[in-house]
Amino acid sequence: MAPIASDLPEEKRKQLCALLGNVELTLLYKASVHGYNASAFHQRCDHQGPTLLVAYNSLGCIFGGYTSVDYAQSGQQIIDVEAFLFSFRGGNPVRIQVNKYNARLDDAGGPNLNRLFFCCNNQPVVNYSPVNHSFHTFNTEQLYGNNTELTECEVYKVNQSLQVSFIEKPWRNILWTAKQREELMELIRNHKPIMASVSRVRILMIGPIGAGKSSFFNSINSIFMGHVTNKAMSGSAGTSVTTKFRTYPVKDGRGRKPLPFVLCDTMGLEEQSGAGLDIEDISSIVQGHVPDRYKFNPKAPFQPDKVSKPASLQEKIHCAVYVIDATKISLMSDQLEEKLSSVRSQLNSVEIPQMVVMTKVDETCPHVQNDLENIYASSYIKMKVQEVSSRLGVPVSCVLPVKNYSQELELELKCDILLLSAIKQMLRSADDYLDDVVDSI
Repeated sequence: MAPIASDLPEEKRKQLCALLGNVELTLLYKASVHGYNASAFHQRCDHQGPTLLVAYNSLGCIFGGYTSVDYAQSGQQIIDVEAFLFSFRGGNPVRIQVNKYNARLDDAGGPNLNRLFFCCNNQPVVNYSPVNHSFHTFNTEQLYGNNTELTECEVYKVNQSLQVSFIEKPWRNILWTAKQREELMELIRNHKPIMASVSRVRILMIGPIGAGKSSFFNSINSIFMGHVTNKAMSGSAGTSVTTKFRTYPVKDGRGRKPLPFVLCDTMGLEEQSGAGLDIEDISSIVQGHVPDRYKFNPKAPFQPDKVSKPASLQEKIHCAVYVIDATKISLMSDQLEEKLSSVRSQLNSVEIPQMVVMTKVDETCPHVQNDLENIYASSYIKMKVQEVSSRLGVPVSCVLPVKNYSQELELELKCDILLLSAIKQMLRSADDYLDDVVDSI
């Protein structure tokens, strides 16, 4: 018997796989073939592990949801911290958070998520039935155009895939030797900004909460100290661990000589308005008005002292770096992407060069987790680099994959080389900016 054909276009299949991480989808249930009744659904989908439901309606909307918990007809409300709804908007799937404590009802009926019932009453329809405010609500117009008539409903088994293809020729060349690490460290130690009035390049780090901004500083500091350090507070809390504007000079372990750059850490960006770093603070930071250890107020941007003299070039930002978690690129919400776009517009207006540090690459690709040297031979990492480039509007050449020190107790050669290579590119980018300043003078 020939396999049942999926209605999911190949491009959208790839996008949904990227949304879920490195996975493969296997079609379990197709309503037009197996029937729109709940018993047919449960016969094919119970006890199959994580599943992805994809629905299609007569308006052409493609939408659905993911649950990591088996269907089992237990009659219980299911807690699922990983569950979400999605809808394709503008060609890309957008993830919509659900109430994790009431993610779905595991009964004998059809598939459901967050009180959104598919194949309701054994009919080709979708029905949204919110009970009260304890359930997370969403915009049905944005999800499926308020058109409840289904033309198809499919359920896929979600399998974690280790089949990440490797490219015969690495897409970036890098030497993984102790000599290369020493050469990079010497290059950074001996770097001199092209303007005599600037003794140290100031690099601004911007990104969502938990992406690894503070951990990036700790990792760079560790390399030059010769052992793993945790000078900057870092963590994975639901809100930003960093609440103050911090300037972190990095000192060489040999004699504690200051290195020619300063990493400037900011409060994390958050989806909600009135939370996290205020976009208006970016301009004040770039212009050198915000003092070290200033405590951010998400509800009121920094107000520069009008009496103060203008900041010197030494005090201003010379390069901005977005720090993005590679495991969450595809899960980035519309609101967060809009905030990053606003930041980019502000930086573009004052011609500040921008780069991306893509963290947690080892958690994204299993082959990179096994050996960091595989990073530039991994087609999956290359795809993630291209995705973050497209979403943030930064050239692919300016996206730098790294692995921060998080649980290690000792330094690792390949981790150091990636981190030092990133700093080298930032210094070059800052030099380009200062060169433009010289030309304008």
